[in-house]
Amino acid sequence: MLSENCTADIKKWQSSGMQSSDVPVNLMEVCGTHTMAIAKAGIKRILPKNIRLLSGPGCPVCVTPAGVIDEVLRLSSREEVTIATYGDMLRVPGTARGDTLAARKALGAKVVVVYSPVDAVSIAENNPAKEIVFLGIGFETTAPGTAAAVLLAKERKLKNFTVLPLLKTVEPALRTLMADPAFNVQGFLCPGHVASIIGEEGFRYLPEEFGMPAVISGFEPEDILLSVRNLMRQIRNGEPRLENEYRRAVAPEGNPKALAVMRKCLEPCHALWRGLGLIPDSGLGIRSEYEEYNAVKRFQIVFPEQEPETACRCGDVIQGKLDPAHCPLFGTACTPDDPVGPCMVSGEGACAAAMKYGSEEE
Repeated sequence: MLSENCTADIKKWQSSGMQSSDVPVNLMEVCGTHTMAIAKAGIKRILPKNIRLLSGPGCPVCVTPAGVIDEVLRLSSREEVTIATYGDMLRVPGTARGDTLAARKALGAKVVVVYSPVDAVSIAENNPAKEIVFLGIGFETTAPGTAAAVLLAKERKLKNFTVLPLLKTVEPALRTLMADPAFNVQGFLCPGHVASIIGEEGFRYLPEEFGMPAVISGFEPEDILLSVRNLMRQIRNGEPRLENEYRRAVAPEGNPKALAVMRKCLEPCHALWRGLGLIPDSGLGIRSEYEEYNAVKRFQIVFPEQEPETACRCGDVIQGKLDPAHCPLFGTACTPDDPVGPCMVSGEGACAAAMKYGSEEE
């Protein structure tokens, strides 16, 4: 049920100049959970036609390039290795279509799904003869848990547990997006989950450096609509600032304990992003004092520095350049049962959301 104020504002947009096709407004959500929630609630269909919600690089699985997945698949083929991973990673293809962790598991690779990095530590502790490698994927939201798993493994003196660090941070990606002269977005729906860790201050640069309206949003339809309303007010009034709509979960300073765990165990490193390329200091690697728990070191893994060419257009989708329905593969060559790219696989992927709940372009 929408608040009276929110409903009134939507009606006002529909009867005002803001609805005119001559005044297009592009707003970008930077969280895969927002993408799925927007699609499920049908929010795009009730907004004025000139207000477009674009998906950004907010799905950790989707921003991981195919070449990096290839390294994960190669690691899974080692006889001594058991891969522990979140379920979303199972069906993400590498550069060869159909080559996934699920397919490798069917052929005999040892792959287990876990719900927490600590679960992977427990598996290592209970199976001392096996090499357990946890795929540490995610943004600042999951980074503290990954770091805590490393600290726990050290505390328990485990010798058979490592993390393959695939963690990324949001700010460098947004700065890269905004450095593109073709970038056409007038406001950001900032990710509530990430903000709960890094705090309001983690997004202050958007209005202060770039004059970009920004609202940290929760995940209920009401949250998202209120955040869109607040962004539109900022744009209409020409007063860009950072607003925190998700105050019930996000403090100005974030979560100090989670940040402390991250800083103790992790440090910035270069990372390759799907669609965005190699971005300096946009990843989180394991600090040298914990390198015995770094799968990159233990197994001599070399990640690519360039993204391989594939038919997948996920890179354009996560930059807001392409609606999923406009991809020539969408719903034909690329489906949930036979995906070409991760945006069709992940539970936070824009293509998966459009396929399940319908595209804005329908």
